[in-house]
Amino acid sequence: MPRSYAAQAPSRRSVLTAGGSALAVVLGLSGCAQEDALAKQAKAGDNKNYVAGDGSVTEFAVADRKNPVVIEGTLFDGTAVTPDAFQGKVTVLNFWFAACAPCRVEAPALEALHQEFKSQGVQFFGVNLRDEKATAEAFDKTFNLTYPSFNDKDGAVLLAVSGLVPPGAVPTTLVLDKQGRVASRVLGEIQPGTLKSLIAAAVAE
Repeated sequence: MPRSYAAQAPSRRSVLTAGGSALAVVLGLSGCAQEDALAKQAKAGDNKNYVAGDGSVTEFAVADRKNPVVIEGTLFDGTAVTPDAFQGKVTVLNFWFAACAPCRVEAPALEALHQEFKSQGVQFFGVNLRDEKATAEAFDKTFNLTYPSFNDKDGAVLLAVSGLVPPGAVPTTLVLDKQGRVASRVLGEIQPGTLKSLIAAAVAE
């Protein structure tokens, strides 16, 4: 059964309710408190234009993983990406946009992890939900990001992971296993050590 925990917690104590249905967990609907917190942020009217995740981490056991995600989209450099690109490699998908403060904070750590794991065949993709190409490229240059990002203003990639990435909850990071299935998810700003462990676990499978 999937297990969730706070990224900052010293142990991986499960916070999932034992009676929750597996489908609801996979769709990210098992934690009413989390859902309510996101809803409250969305309604707060504080003009930050994004909903910050709570940093919670959900790991999906191999037996609980659903079908591979079917992602098709275009990178900012014009490269078309098809679902075949996610077969045989662990993939990290980070949903972001330039005006999101937590996205800016975590960007250097994501690049460092990209450099650390690329020799092991792990690929990183950003998924930019709002920005024009010039803005996205300026962000990449500012933080020296070398992995590419999808131009997802049309929401195609977001739709492909519907239920796992709450609309507007940015940043969110997914780790896909070598079959393209979601192995883990971080809602909110990543903790580098936590994401490193999640990637390493997927690589070791």
